[in-house]
Amino acid sequence: MNADRPRLPTPADVDAAAQRIAGVAIRTPLISSLALDERLGGRIFLKAETLQRIGAFKFRGAYNKLASIPADRRAAGVVAFSSGNHAQGVAAAAKFFGVPATIVMPADAPRAKRERTAALGAEVVTYDRDTQDRAAIARDIAHKRGATLVPPYDDPEIIAGQGTAGLEIVEDLAAINLKPDIVMAGASGGGLIAGMALAVQARVPQAQMITCEPEGFDDFARSLRRGKHEANDRTSGSICDALMAQTPGDLTFEILTKAGARGVAASDADAARAVAFAFHELKLVVEPGGAIALAALLAGKIDAKGKVVAAVLSGGNVDPDLFSKLIAVPY
Repeated sequence: MNADRPRLPTPADVDAAAQRIAGVAIRTPLISSLALDERLGGRIFLKAETLQRIGAFKFRGAYNKLASIPADRRAAGVVAFSSGNHAQGVAAAAKFFGVPATIVMPADAPRAKRERTAALGAEVVTYDRDTQDRAAIARDIAHKRGATLVPPYDDPEIIAGQGTAGLEIVEDLAAINLKPDIVMAGASGGGLIAGMALAVQARVPQAQMITCEPEGFDDFARSLRRGKHEANDRTSGSICDALMAQTPGDLTFEILTKAGARGVAASDADAARAVAFAFHELKLVVEPGGAIALAALLAGKIDAKGKVVAAVLSGGNVDPDLFSKLIAVPY
């Protein structure tokens, strides 16, 4: 264990984050569909983070992180590294606080994500996903400028902020006298599902937490099965561009191990069908990575029969040309 590693966040940190982001982040709806319930034989609820600010859950953690930075340190700005949604989340949060943001993004990130990040006022620095270390580039920029590094997932404030989505799921289900049996979300570094585990299991200890990843990039599922960090062989090659971290975060892996989480993987074809299903049946625009939990459900990776299942639609920032192709896929 790294002695310099940040502390593990707690359920109380998620509660504090919820207070901090209230009135700024959107409390997104929990959507149900008779077609989905009938198809899977359970009560299925989808947390539509596609409707969050910047079109993804990442705004929650970014705003909570920036709010935790002392005001006298914010002036030097923030630096982040991201394939897109964290980039936009940090850029948008920085705009709220009026501080400069620099985002290190892969050169092959979807154009829409790069353009929107720049449109929010951030400086975008690109790198080669296959040959360069994005974290090292970001650390170097932050050091030279005296800026604060805002990691995409392995950070207490980021994890706590993302966990507010899980808190809202439990509260909204409780309002209709239900408790989740299974809670699912996509995992890249694991910030979302780890934060949700803290919030959910503090209120519903028996809830099963499930990480969802693309096939070939299921480092979290393999790591949870084997009890140690596993890495992916590749850093690119899936339409789920938001879910290609090479290995789980240290904090997120510890949280999810303690939570008894397990992982599943869905193919790119499964993700394409989920994007099409969300568009035609739910009238929602979801990017492939954002649809991975729904993809796993539709592909039968989880037995939902007779269960209350909550799954996160984590982002909707999809390239228009790709989206036009995906919604034509039979689902």
